[in-house]
Amino acid sequence: MLKSHPCGTLTAAHAGQPVTLAGWVHRRRDHGGLVFIDLRDRSGLVQVVFNPAESREAHAVADRVRNEYVLQVTGDVQRRPAGTENPALPTGEIEVHVRTATILNESKTPPFYINEDVDVDEALRLKYRYLDLRRPKMMANFILRHRIVKLIRDLLDQEGFIEVETPILNKSTPEGARDFLVPSRIHPGCFYALPQSPQQMKQLLMVAGVEKYFQIARCFRDEDLRADRQLEFTQLDVEMSFVEQDDVIGLIERVISTVARTVRPDKTIPQPFYRLTYEEAIRRFGTDRPDLRFGLELEDLADLAVGSEFGVFNTVIEQGGQIKGLRIPGGAAFSRKQVDELIEFVRRFGAKGLVTIARDADGFRSPSARYLGEARMAAIADRLGLEKGDLGGIVADSPEIVAAALANLREEIGRRQGLADPNTLALCWIVDFPAFEWKPQENRWDAVHHPFTQPKREDLPLLDGDDLSRVRADQYDLVCNGYELGGGSIRITDPDLQRRIFELMGNSAETVRRQFGHLLSAFEYGAPPHGGIALGIDRLTMLLADQPNIREVIAFPKTQSATDLLFEAPAPVEPEQLEELHIRVVLPENEEAR
Repeated sequence: MLKSHPCGTLTAAHAGQPVTLAGWVHRRRDHGGLVFIDLRDRSGLVQVVFNPAESREAHAVADRVRNEYVLQVTGDVQRRPAGTENPALPTGEIEVHVRTATILNESKTPPFYINEDVDVDEALRLKYRYLDLRRPKMMANFILRHRIVKLIRDLLDQEGFIEVETPILNKSTPEGARDFLVPSRIHPGCFYALPQSPQQMKQLLMVAGVEKYFQIARCFRDEDLRADRQLEFTQLDVEMSFVEQDDVIGLIERVISTVARTVRPDKTIPQPFYRLTYEEAIRRFGTDRPDLRFGLELEDLADLAVGSEFGVFNTVIEQGGQIKGLRIPGGAAFSRKQVDELIEFVRRFGAKGLVTIARDADGFRSPSARYLGEARMAAIADRLGLEKGDLGGIVADSPEIVAAALANLREEIGRRQGLADPNTLALCWIVDFPAFEWKPQENRWDAVHHPFTQPKREDLPLLDGDDLSRVRADQYDLVCNGYELGGGSIRITDPDLQRRIFELMGNSAETVRRQFGHLLSAFEYGAPPHGGIALGIDRLTMLLADQPNIREVIAFPKTQSATDLLFEAPAPVEPEQLEELHIRVVLPENEEAR
């Protein structure tokens, strides 16, 4: 080894000992004779001192080095002089007096500061990701991620699970998102698909008798990106035999609670996790991933709006829509411009506008006051819980638009006003999801989660009806601070019921045989009752690291436009490669290959 100790591990207990260190020059300070360098490796920083009276040769090396040079030093650990200690550093009580020094490699001036926690354009960071990852904050994210994954592995091992790897190259089957396809050279015209998740494989492992399986699985989905979504991601994949819903939920609560308390003991985790039905979550918060760190629940106002002179409200009620609102703390003091911004905000989610009622010392104010009247505004204000200085925001539209507009408005108000405690992890289970949703463009029913989810036993008779939206599923999602951490379900194991579900979703018998015949055949050989869950490792790490998006906890992520700025991917390939794979590229009109 080129070093005897990691830089960040030296303490006063090492005083008097000789050490050899190697790392990057984090910061250099020339005090007109003495040269001080903060030497950095993965473990942290330590101050090394170059004194010409102690070693002219080493001091000459220190004159040459600059930030990010790779340096090796040998010297003696000494306590810092009294009054010069740095309590902000774990190594702040000591310094290393250098006897010999070697420049292992030089460095150009980096395109951004590595030794300062400053904002850097993300495109520049991703282009030079290998430099970005040197920054202590980024390195801390990946050490945290390592600790999280190791804890998960250890905890599941203690629970009797075994880790099984499943293939990356498999068959394309419809599971909710577009597949990434991989052409086969050996079988011209045929393709593998990268797994969206190991769903069918983990169910087959249950049929095989594994009973308790987990995997830190790489998954791939060709979908539009956002702050908490990437084309390729990592999930904790879990499946268990001979269990019911509460068994899976109980396991995950134990694992997540232990992981969070271990790596972030400063965080508050309400115990037990909250639990809401899907219907309750939509009714109270407008979304199935609510942030429960603050209130501002949605209130139904339809009964108070009936009979008003406000034509918009009356029309919505006649058409079977909803009228709901929420409280905006302190919103009565908003300027006209700020209120207009809120109106434009809800319009992004399909709402035609936002009716506002302000409560102040003089009573109520609203652009719609002449249609609503004082008494009706007072009743609405009481329903919304408006206090003096608050603003009520009301949306009237279809249930879907009302939910989307107010759910996002609630999150936006919470963000702007800092209502969510950043040190709380409000973990919540959403249960009793609808099993099916209607796809009007395709004129068919589709599975809300995936087609392998067991409908609730008491709702099985509803499969004979025309309205499958009433069928509930043994499905459960884990939500934290407004993010979906993962989801799972109890699975169908009856081959006849599974075939029927496929058929209700518009699949022909031949399609079912071709795409799912292997699974249905396996179910005919004694499939045990089983269920499982998949949790996003990237999202979990993002939340525990207090980061704004998952790109901060992924080593080499893609941009929002699905490109890799470091490797310049995706990119065209040589014609010979395409010929070998029997592929011809046909570009859209007016578009050239990159």
